[in-house]
Amino acid sequence: MGIEWLEPLGRGFSVTLQFFVITLVLSLPLGLLLAVLNRYLPKWLQALMQVYIYVFRGTPLLLQMMFVFFGLPLIGLVLDRFESAVLTLVLNYTAYFIEIFRGGIQTVPIGQFESIKVLSISPLAGWRKIILPQVWRIVMPSIGNEVITLIKDTSLIYVLGLEELLKVGKALSNQQASLLPYVYVGLIYLIFTGVTTVILKQIEKKMGV
Repeated sequence: MGIEWLEPLGRGFSVTLQFFVITLVLSLPLGLLLAVLNRYLPKWLQALMQVYIYVFRGTPLLLQMMFVFFGLPLIGLVLDRFESAVLTLVLNYTAYFIEIFRGGIQTVPIGQFESIKVLSISPLAGWRKIILPQVWRIVMPSIGNEVITLIKDTSLIYVLGLEELLKVGKALSNQQASLLPYVYVGLIYLIFTGVTTVILKQIEKKMGV
């Protein structure tokens, strides 16, 4: 029944989970921070940020990984496989999160920003207590979609030779001349996605989405 496959698949899943957590922990707050700062940046920096977002949203993630790992050494920046995968995933998802948060911020009535100034509330307190709670409720469904997409996108790190879940499943399938390891991989992804979806729904419920 392939019980002996569970150990290597478990190791592969631990790598997948590691990349998922690192990417989410870094890209989500970074995307929020840059979306907020974008309102205060000079026009030329806003333009640079838009170029960055356009590039990372407009090109395949797989191509970005190859460019980071094989291209950056050409300009003297050498990263190992793990670092290249993390950097690419974080840059890619930060770009998406910036746009999600930017859209959420734009839906907040302009009068609330003006009220913060009129009432002499500090910008930090205004964002933390008034603006961001509203933004989070608005963007949570979109954030949830990106989180689920991230689970599946972690499989792309196989192109750098990292032993993530799908790569382990492929190796087992080749060794055993069987498609059953892929079934195991699919079940693991479905369980991971299901648990994450339940957690996201609970977060949305507590936020009153």
